[in-house]
Amino acid sequence: MRTDSEFRRSVPQSVPHVEDALVERISSGALVPGHKLPPEDSLIAEFGVSRSALRTTIQNLVQRGFIENRTNGKFITRPKITQELKELTSFVEDMQSLGRSATATVIDHRIVAADEVVARKLAIPVDTIVIRIQRVRLADQMPLSFDETYLPRELGEKVIAENLETEPIFSILETKCDVPLVGAEYRLESSLADASVAEALQIRERQPVFLIERTSYSEGHRPVDYEKLHYRGDQIQFVTWLARRGGTMHNVRGPRRSYRKTAAKAGS
Repeated sequence: MRTDSEFRRSVPQSVPHVEDALVERISSGALVPGHKLPPEDSLIAEFGVSRSALRTTIQNLVQRGFIENRTNGKFITRPKITQELKELTSFVEDMQSLGRSATATVIDHRIVAADEVVARKLAIPVDTIVIRIQRVRLADQMPLSFDETYLPRELGEKVIAENLETEPIFSILETKCDVPLVGAEYRLESSLADASVAEALQIRERQPVFLIERTSYSEGHRPVDYEKLHYRGDQIQFVTWLARRGGTMHNVRGPRRSYRKTAAKAGS
């Protein structure tokens, strides 16, 4: 029978200097988030380690959030994005506040009839014509959110006339449609990615995601934008600060965080 020390020696171990070197390259930008990890053979030749040790090291980096497994290989990423739920901002503003590059890919936009949920959220009759926009939102070229946006037809037709790959919908509504946004209702729950969400986010079908339903309001409590936002559960976490009801502390801001700028809420 093997001793514990013999058993430990038989299990592939991570190589600390390789792990540290890869983390440093990811942090410095030498390995770019969204790009593929260099091939195993090149890393083995560079660091002089066994294939089993390298794979154990890479798996450690997957668990730490620096590498992710996708259907078409291993890709560089960063540890989870942390966002505070404190104010209504756009996706672009959120990513800029965290030092990330935000882009979008428009999958589809079309006229559809409002179902019961959309009608209720936008305070319109069922089967009223609305504009539906589907986009993938990317942070540092990594798909982070699959968004379905529903807008009243008149507003929606103005919005889709703009470049939705470069301009946030919030900015279009406020600056080009003269529709100020004053607040939004958020509903957040866990969900499993269906086939369309999985394809858009480049993840496995039925992988856990955050589903955020958001209804944004203009003046007079008028709903103008209803969205279903599917965020990758393995790439983001949400944080908020709650004051105790009836407590004596007022205007509490919560603990300071080490973000590059003030973190903001995931937006349009």
